[in-house]
This record gives sequence, C-alpha cells and structure tokens, in this order.
Amino acid sequence: MLLQSSREKERFLPWICKLAGRRKIGMLLLLVASAAVVLSFISAMSKDEDASEGLQTKLGSSYHVRGLKRPGGTALRNFTPPFTPVKENKTEITAIPNQQSASGDSETQSPVPVLPRRPIFIPHPCENFSFSPPPTDRKRSGPRQQAMTFMPALPSESPVLKNLTYVSEENLTANETNGGSIFGGHPSVQQRNESFDIRESMNVHCGFVRGKKPGQGTGFDIDDADLLEMEQCRGVVVASAIFEYLGIAKAMEKQIGMVPKLLLHRLFPNARFSLWIDGKLELVVDPYLILERFLWRTNATFAISRHYRRFDVFEEAEANKAAGKYDNASIDYQIEFYMREGLTNYSPAKLPITSDVPEGCVIIREHIPITNLFTCLWFNEVDRFTSRDQLSFSTVRDKIMSKVNWSINMFMDCERRNFVVQAYHRDLLEQRLVSLSHQPAPAVIHESPGNSILRNNVLDGLAKTPPGEECSKVSSLRTQSVTEGYS
Repeated sequence: MLLQSSREKERFLPWICKLAGRRKIGMLLLLVASAAVVLSFISAMSKDEDASEGLQTKLGSSYHVRGLKRPGGTALRNFTPPFTPVKENKTEITAIPNQQSASGDSETQSPVPVLPRRPIFIPHPCENFSFSPPPTDRKRSGPRQQAMTFMPALPSESPVLKNLTYVSEENLTANETNGGSIFGGHPSVQQRNESFDIRESMNVHCGFVRGKKPGQGTGFDIDDADLLEMEQCRGVVVASAIFEYLGIAKAMEKQIGMVPKLLLHRLFPNARFSLWIDGKLELVVDPYLILERFLWRTNATFAISRHYRRFDVFEEAEANKAAGKYDNASIDYQIEFYMREGLTNYSPAKLPITSDVPEGCVIIREHIPITNLFTCLWFNEVDRFTSRDQLSFSTVRDKIMSKVNWSINMFMDCERRNFVVQAYHRDLLEQRLVSLSHQPAPAVIHESPGNSILRNNVLDGLAKTPPGEECSKVSSLRTQSVTEGYS
C-alpha cells in the first residue's frame, strides 16, 4: 500500500508542477499556513470568553444574594424612594470559604478579585409620559362627550359616614388656649380626636363657625349675589384664588388661602365635583378629561399629585425649615405632636401608598361626606398648627383610612404637569397685586363665555365651570373682609 501511494504521488507531482510554477506553489503553501494560524487564534479567543463569562455569572449571582440579604433576615439593605433612579453601590466581592463540594470534601476557594460594578439606573415612570386620552368610540364624539360617558349617574358611596354637619356658634369668643383661629372655632384636643372616630352621623368643626352661613358674617365673607349663584351650582367647579398681603403676615395669608382650597364643599354646597388649582397655575386641559382620568376611570373620590421629590414628612419638615417657609419652632412642635401620635418615616410597609407628601397645588375631588370630612379635618390641622398643609396631609389621611375602607389617588407629578402650567412667578404676581391695590375696584371682566374674573383690593379669585353648565354664571368670589375675625 505504501509503495502504491508513493507511486501515485510521483505520478501527480510532475502534473502539479506543470500546472503551477514554483512561485505559485510557494504562495499556496503560505496561504495554507496563514489560515491555520488564524483558526488557532479564533479558537483560543472563544475559550477565553467562555471562561470569563462563567466567572462573571458566578460573581453576579453572589453579589445579588449578598446585596439583598443581611444577618438575621431577608430585608432590603436600603430603602429607596419610589419612582426614582437607583444607582447600585459598589460592593466588595469575596469568596465564601470552606464551601462544601459535591463529594462532601471541604474545599477552599482562592480569593476573587474585586470588580467594579456598573451603575444601574431604573428609569423614572415620568420619562416620556403623555396624557392618555379617554377610550374612543365608533360615533367619533368629542373628548368631553367621551369622558362624560364615564361620569357616575349617582354620587359615589361614602363608607360608614352618611350624614355630615358642621359646628356653628353665633356668639363664639376667641379662645387661643386651644390653638387655631376663631374662624375655625378653636376646637379642643378632645374634640379633634373625636372627629377621627368615623360614625354614620357626625358634627365637626369645618371653618365658618360664626355667622348665619358660610360667606355671611364668618370672617370670610362673600357678596350675597355670588353666594346665591354658588348655591345653585350643581355641576363641576374649577376654583382658584390669589390673595394680597394687605399688611398681614405671609403665614396668615397662607391660612386664608386654605379656605377656598380645602373648604370648597362649604362654599359650593350643592356641587358634585371640584378642581382646585393654585393661583400660580393655569388649567390647559378640559376639566372633564381630568375628572375622567383621575376619578371616574379609577373609581376614586379624591385625587392629588404626590410631591415631585420628597415622600417623607420628616424630610418635608426639614425642607420647609431650611427654606424659611414657617418659623422652625412651630414646625418642630407640629412634628413632635404627630410623633407622639405615632408618626414614623415612610417605609415600604405603607405600600400601596406611595408617598406621605402631596404637591397640593391641584386637588380633584367628588363632594361626598367622606371626602368633605377629610378636607374639614385637614383644614383643622392647618388652622391648629402651621399653614404648611403637606405636613398634616398624611396624618389626617392615615387616621381616616384606619377607620374606613377609603383611599386617595396620589398620581405622579408629571401627570399634573400635563394639564396645568405655571402662569407667572410670585415676584411678578406681587408686583401685579401692588399695582392693583392702588386702583379703584373695577367691575367684573368677562374674559370668555361662562368665565368671569373680578379684581378688588382683597381677593382676585376665580370660580368657573365649562360653558353650558349650571355653575357657568358664577363670578369670582367677592370677599369683603377676610382678615377681620380670622385670627
């Protein structure tokens, strides 16, 4: 066989030499050698990648377990604010000694080198957010008509509380020992605590304690013609107000602003729904779309945006002190009072509640007994302690939620920014109000059908609803003497 193969080689070799010269044979051999070198290099690289990949997988699994567990339990090492980017900390990775092998023998692994961890960012839910329209129908009706199809035919059910009335004392005298203002009635601590005991029928303090009715002789007085139209409103109210200082302290001005913000159900006793918009904001979306999105679609009766940055009451208190929003002693007293009642830092134990701090510049609500009670008690806290309503919000909410099956829709701040925009800065507003204070009170200025604005030397307020509704004739709130009796 060897002889025969050698003869075949001798037979084909001259034929190959004739076909290709010596140079071509050399080039062919060089090409074969180069191909062999490239293949061997690729093979070595693939082996290295497999080995490193296996090491990374092993280290990643070890890091994950060691990062989530701590001695004595399986709790999160650090709690991060909900809906905020999270950056993973660098952690030293070491081998676990004396790890048992499959055969039962004790083996000691060599130390694993420390590898830097890449930062991992969780995307914020507000990124690329857009306001979702209501469901469409085949009839091609407009957005408002589509939204109104979701409007409840009857008022939502109020859990437990069915009949809510309000304290009224014609000849009330000031009693500063209980705190608060004469406008709020100076409820005692015992009366405050009893107001959180939810029953079927309740009588609570809710501002306007003196006088015949809200807006008449109460310290927050409104023109009789406006009061009459406000009482006839049975639809949707969109309200906003801007106050001048008139020589009073900013804290007092803030407390006065809480009246239309939290007590709209008393100013519009027959309205079904309301939207409160801070004076610095401008509504740019049909209010019916907002009601459908945040109340009717979610079967909620109260909605408010959570703070864009802070979600803990203690952090909010420190931020208010640092910014000089209120005197530090009053803020400390309020927080210490709540701590004695059990206030703690926000934690995952409160989920699905996502925040203890609201933004507060927009309030969307249905007027039913339980929501009316909530804003009454919220106002009482603001009146008793400080005008920083973010500090008292969670205390009132949690006390009511502990008694009845009711909750608040706290939506993201980016959703709020989608339907309101900032109209002007406070400095410009102050300049505008100062200039208006030196002018005679003008008549009502009709800016658009169904909406009207009145400006005087006390309040530049707005109470309006979409054209065609029963509340469309309501002009602005004409207050006659806000500071008198509100002390």
